[in-house]
Amino acid sequence: MIPKPRLLIGLDFVTAFLFVVAVVMVFFYAPLEAVMGQVQRVFYFHVSTAWVGMLGFLVAAIAGIVYLTKGEEKWDIVGVAAIEISLVFFFVAIISGSIWARPIWNTWWTWDPRLTTAAIVELIYAAYMMLRQGIEDPDRRARFGAVYAILGFLSVPLTFISIRLLRTIHPVVVGGGNPTAAGGFDMSSKMLQTFFFSLFAFSVLFIDLLWHRIRLGTLAHKVEQLRMKDID
Repeated sequence: MIPKPRLLIGLDFVTAFLFVVAVVMVFFYAPLEAVMGQVQRVFYFHVSTAWVGMLGFLVAAIAGIVYLTKGEEKWDIVGVAAIEISLVFFFVAIISGSIWARPIWNTWWTWDPRLTTAAIVELIYAAYMMLRQGIEDPDRRARFGAVYAILGFLSVPLTFISIRLLRTIHPVVVGGGNPTAAGGFDMSSKMLQTFFFSLFAFSVLFIDLLWHRIRLGTLAHKVEQLRMKDID
């Protein structure tokens, strides 16, 4: 068993500390939004988990490019790790968005451009995992996965800009907004501080989880190599 690096152990503690601080800031430091009330606090987790999801998909696309360039197995492991983590976080973002939307839009789900494109992104990367499960040859699986991760990432910026290009009821909280959007609000200085700290804390959490998942993927790859040798 490969011992856990001390730096990773330290990162685990830092991540836990930052996450606790972020939760405290969300519930006790950030002021209560006048119109939406307590449900607005979901916003900090909703945006942070969506950010982590998009960040992981970007990492997977970059890892795919590097793998196709160098052919090194470690980059395939990085890509898989990033997508697995991002799938979970992006799903949490969709669920938390529904919780936030229910009292504001009076519905759990509507086929708004942002919600629709987000659902498509989740399905695209779920299909990525299914594709990998259907290919036994490691090299072929890695090549297909790399190409898919690169092409699949094209859906991510589309989701981000959908509320800026199309008519939508989804608010653009940072960087202006659609006057017809429901649920938009102006953030006070404490809200902004909490918002950006949450983004930072979740980014560190992503790095920590990615490191753990890469270690697990490396061990799994070694086991697969040993299994292939036994078959030969």
